[in-house]
Amino acid sequence: MPASVSGLDRFLAEMEYPATTDDLVREAARDGLSEDVLAALVALPAERFDSSFDVRRAMSARRELIAA
Repeated sequence: MPASVSGLDRFLAEMEYPATTDDLVREAARDGLSEDVLAALVALPAERFDSSFDVRRAMSARRELIAA
């Protein structure tokens, strides 16, 4: 991975899937990710994610709803 990969990108790439929102939050806290990242994960819908792409898509959809 490039050196510029963020903590969230690295976390999502290394996460085992499928994962629930609770799994993501628990593991992100365990990995010491920032409060902002934890808040973004907590705000995700309670569902199962099959890949990092699914998590990113849900995070993007959430940002679009907030901006609207």
